[in-house]
This record gives sequence, C-alpha cells and structure tokens, in this order.
Amino acid sequence: MYLYITILALALYAIGMTLAFVYVASPKPHYLKWIGKILLIGFIFHTFTFLLRYYQAGRFPITNLHESLTFFAWGLTLFLLILHYKYKGISVLFSFATPIVVLFLLLSLSVPTGLFPLAPILKSIWLPIHVILAFLGDAIFALTFCISIMYLIQEHRIKKKKIGKMTSLLPSLTLLDQLNYRLLTIGFPLLTLGIITGSIWAEYAWGSYWSWDPKETWSLITWLVYAALLHQRLTVGWRGKKAAWVAIIGFGLILFTFLGVNLLLSGLHSYGRWS
Repeated sequence: MYLYITILALALYAIGMTLAFVYVASPKPHYLKWIGKILLIGFIFHTFTFLLRYYQAGRFPITNLHESLTFFAWGLTLFLLILHYKYKGISVLFSFATPIVVLFLLLSLSVPTGLFPLAPILKSIWLPIHVILAFLGDAIFALTFCISIMYLIQEHRIKKKKIGKMTSLLPSLTLLDQLNYRLLTIGFPLLTLGIITGSIWAEYAWGSYWSWDPKETWSLITWLVYAALLHQRLTVGWRGKKAAWVAIIGFGLILFTFLGVNLLLSGLHSYGRWS
C-alpha cells in the first residue's frame, strides 16, 4: 500500500507540473486554481505515506536514501504551497519548483524502498531532530534556487528589453529579491540547527562532536557559503544578480552534500547510502 500511495502522490505532482507548464504557455487564472488543488491533494497523500511508513517501521522514516529523498520532496512541496497561498503573483514558481519535486520523488522510487533493520548507531532521538531541521532548510534553499533562476531570467529579459509574456508572468525583480532574502533568513537558522544537532548526535554516536567526515566537511562548506551570503546582504547590502548567483551555488553544494557525498565518498555517513 505504501508504494501505491507514493506513486499516486507522484502522479498528482506530475499532473500539477504539467499544468504549470501549460500555464506558462497559456496563462489562464483557472489553471492556477487547479494546480494548487492538485498539488495540495498530492501533498496530503504524500503526508499519509509518512504516517503509514512510521506505523510500519515504528520509527520516523528518514533513515535511508529512499526516505530522505521523499522527505526532501515533501518539504519542498510544503513550502511551495505556503508561498502559493501567502503571496500573489508568484504562481509561475510552480513551473520551476514542481520538476524538482517530481525528480526527487522519482529518484526515491529508483532506490531500494524496503524496510531495513535500523543500525544501532541510528537509534537516537537526535537523528529525526537533526534530519528534519537539515532537510527543511534544504527544501527552503531549493526554493531560493528556483527564485534565483527566475530572477536571472527576468533581469536578463529586462536588460535586453525583451518585454513579452514571460516578463509579465515573472514577478518583479524587487519581489523576487525580497523573497530570496526572507527565505534565506528562515533556511539558514534551520541549516545551522541541523548542523548543531548533528554534532550532538555525532558525540552521542561516535564520541566526538566533529570528525571532519566528508559529509560534515561539505555541510560546513555549504553553511559558510550561506553565512557569507546572509552577512553580505545584512552588512554590504548584496542584492539582485550577485545574491542570486550565490544562492544557486549554495544549492549546488547542498545537492552534492546530500547526494554526491553519500554516493561518491566514503565516511561515517556511508551507512545511509542505500539502507
């Protein structure tokens, strides 16, 4: 049943993504209503899969690659829907963010999905706290990535005076920059708390708060990039194009820390590679 419901959620997300693309080609208001409703229904089914998985496993389902991928997709959908209902005029964000949701949920189904015995080292209350905080922060940074792409497209079109349908669909540069900053001020504390709780868990599991494991090292590099971005925005007034590029680079580092380190490098976190 778990897999069937996950596939159903994926199908609904894929329909929402398709409608988002249709909206870009033919922007009609009723498309947005349907996109929001379809994604919300998909999100409800997606949430139900976590409850079912929790019931079946007797633990919070974020201990392997499949569960981590699907939780990331869930978090991204959550914040995407919040932005949709809170802000008007940014609904074109659907066409940028839903492909990431669909891709990550597809990836989650491409790796082993079975329930595996939990490694003793993972049996800690700090695990779900650490992972939830880290992945929610990552999901927010995925949105800053999408908004940064939108900013660069809009800035390029305005600079080249290519005023057309896409220009009118995309939000103003001011709104996009403000959204990026607001999301940064939420995502960065979550990422910071994720690293701190991860260090506490590391001390509990391995007897050391920090061991320069590849994932720890790349997490620190990612944190430093976002810390620099936030610092520059607060002190120097970084905005616009420069801030957008740094946000894009930061999300690239998040992807490498999340997937690249797990799949390409060995370390203390390698147990979470597949199961």
